Amino acid sequence: MASYLTEPVDRLPFGGPDKARRYATERYRGAAGLNWYGSDPTLRLLMRRHLGADALEWATPHLEKAGALMAGPVLEHAEETDRNPPRLERYDRWGHDIGRIVMPPSFEAARRDLVAGAFTRPEFVREAKAAGADPVTMGLAWNYLLYQADIGMGCALGTGGDMVVLMAEAFAPEDVKERVREIFAEGMFSGEAAQMFTERTGGSDLAALESTATPQGDAWRLNGLKWFVSNANGSAFVVLAKAEGAPDGGRGVAPFLVLRERRDGGRNGIRVRRLKDKLGTRSVASAEIEFTDAEAFLLAPRSGDAGDGRGLGRMMELTNGARLGIATMGLGCARRALVESLCYARSREAFGAALIDQPLMRRKLAELIVEVEAAQALVFDGFHNRLRLSPALIKLRAARLGVTAAGDAIEVHGGNGYIEQWPVARILRDAQVNPIWEGGDNILCLDVRRVLDRDQHLPFFDRLAEAVRQAPPGDDPTARLVSERIDRLREAVDLWRGLDPVTAEARLFPLAQFMADVYAAALLLEQAGWERRELGGDRKALVARLYARAHLADHGPLRGIDHAAEELDRFKDLADGALTDDRP
Repeated sequence: MASYLTEPVDRLPFGGPDKARRYATERYRGAAGLNWYGSDPTLRLLMRRHLGADALEWATPHLEKAGALMAGPVLEHAEETDRNPPRLERYDRWGHDIGRIVMPPSFEAARRDLVAGAFTRPEFVREAKAAGADPVTMGLAWNYLLYQADIGMGCALGTGGDMVVLMAEAFAPEDVKERVREIFAEGMFSGEAAQMFTERTGGSDLAALESTATPQGDAWRLNGLKWFVSNANGSAFVVLAKAEGAPDGGRGVAPFLVLRERRDGGRNGIRVRRLKDKLGTRSVASAEIEFTDAEAFLLAPRSGDAGDGRGLGRMMELTNGARLGIATMGLGCARRALVESLCYARSREAFGAALIDQPLMRRKLAELIVEVEAAQALVFDGFHNRLRLSPALIKLRAARLGVTAAGDAIEVHGGNGYIEQWPVARILRDAQVNPIWEGGDNILCLDVRRVLDRDQHLPFFDRLAEAVRQAPPGDDPTARLVSERIDRLREAVDLWRGLDPVTAEARLFPLAQFMADVYAAALLLEQAGWERRELGGDRKALVARLYARAHLADHGPLRGIDHAAEELDRFKDLADGALTDDRP
């Protein structure tokens, strides 16, 4: 039943029940209230593939519980926190600088639910291993579901936790290690960590940072200003700084651990200057942080009064894992945008039919389905095949897709999509940060260059060949096309190596895009082969064919207008395989 009053305009002469039905708002339920695991056939297929049937039987109740949590309470809290973000209490009533970040009740409620149900909790990981369920796969699925509701909360709870724990265990003094263990007793995904890298000199050029650490016994005194710190209300921070007297460049940079409280229990020299007024991700408190003689601990082997000169390199190795996390956030935004688009198109009517029955809308939705599933294949492969080249390529593709998919969802919703009361505006605002976090497109391309310069790309080509070998049996034109493009990609890499340095750098972006296109197509073929062998289906083969046709095929002089419209002929297979909605 409608919960709104009947308006006088509902009784105009040219109105009527048929027209009124089109704007009966109770029909537009969107993604909220679905179970985001149960309604996602693509995720269920991947979990079956990566876990196996027996482990999946154990995992399914946990996944369904997570799917309901994210689409229910967590999503509701995310919307409230977006409207009422964190605030800074700078001074107490005596004028003391307390720098207290006050998180809204909606954030705290979501945090309690998420920490209690996280698949990264030590006890859950033990149970999963005992049941034969890969903890990496389980954790990835949990994050993927969370990021459809709120990537900001994912950043608030998960930023740098593994980095703090692993590096503290390796390098911190024993009493500090014990304190870190206490802080992270609920697991690394508990909202206690933050990374403090970016300064006013710029986020990407870390070698130019100015923060300085001075040795003091087995500790250090740290001074400096960090310009953009996410999860500034945490308790344990990894801070990049230069040891006093170290070279002013990349080899002088070292990571330090800074805790909110000093060893003696007093307040550490950490001043919150102000919170950032951000476009999105408002559930994570981002701030400018100043250090004034803050107690810090070197997270690297000590060499005299400095680190070993490998601090920045060591951090970059850990950053690859973080990039996969950001790629998962982009994928989560894209998946949510797709679900909202499908739900809206099934409900909205125009020109005498539902939007989803209009050919142009079907073309748009089919394209969105294929692109989301390609990014999904990339992200899941990145976590299971730790190739040196993968994180940069996967983030390059998935982070950008989150933005474009959210833009598409706004277009599907028309003017409603541009209104904050509808769900897709926040998706776009949130998604826009993913191409920035952990390195923008240009920085990712420079990382691709490092891999190529060091000949670390050869395992990547081995992975492509392995994936294509798993394609559905028979003389598959899509498999032939992808194999040919793998050969062309090898030629492109060889050609790139012969370019002058300036041109070579400028050509990194199209080269990286070519790599991502071939990578995704090969993985979709691999999934198609598995689906054919294990389930007897051919939907993934359709997705692989449409993706390869869009990204790898030569469309000819007529730009593909003369090609068969398979995305329309089999649209029902695509849509039903992307989202199941059994709500009455």
